Amino acid sequence: MKRLFDFFFAIVILLILCVPMVFIACLVCLTSKGSALYWSNRIGKDGVIFSMPKFRSMRVESPELATDLMVNPEKFLTPIGSILRRSSCDELPQLFSIIKGDMSFVGPRPALFNQNELIALRQEDNVDKLMPGLTGWAQINGRDSLLLHEKVAFDVEYCQRQSIAFDLQILWLTLLKIF
Repeated sequence: MKRLFDFFFAIVILLILCVPMVFIACLVCLTSKGSALYWSNRIGKDGVIFSMPKFRSMRVESPELATDLMVNPEKFLTPIGSILRRSSCDELPQLFSIIKGDMSFVGPRPALFNQNELIALRQEDNVDKLMPGLTGWAQINGRDSLLLHEKVAFDVEYCQRQSIAFDLQILWLTLLKIF
């Protein structure tokens, strides 16, 4: 049921947002060198690595690290990078990952391939068995300001409370946070 919802809803949103997404892609290309999309190797369900697209918000020469691990991440942002991140518009291409089946709308955010401590903590608590999400319980409860063990605790809570109603609540709270 969840996969069917994800697939259908992602297609509907893509149809609605296709023009704004083309506009964003053009803005990214006009304001910095490089392609509009950035492909990031992420850890998916059961530890499988997949390539996740995002609109590029950081310069091409940026290190491949989680933002919270960078000393001064702002220096790597493109001219429109902070706007894309603040509005979460950089995440829109992940709708294609949802259609493909690599992601869901709601679940733990997919870890970067090199976030070894986060990956290990999630494996200990079987969070790695869940489909990663565009948004999640940890994201609306602190996002990057959370310590790793706090993030995993929210992921475990999501795993225990997982339901259509809880997913809809998380999606609603995500929209409220964005706007």
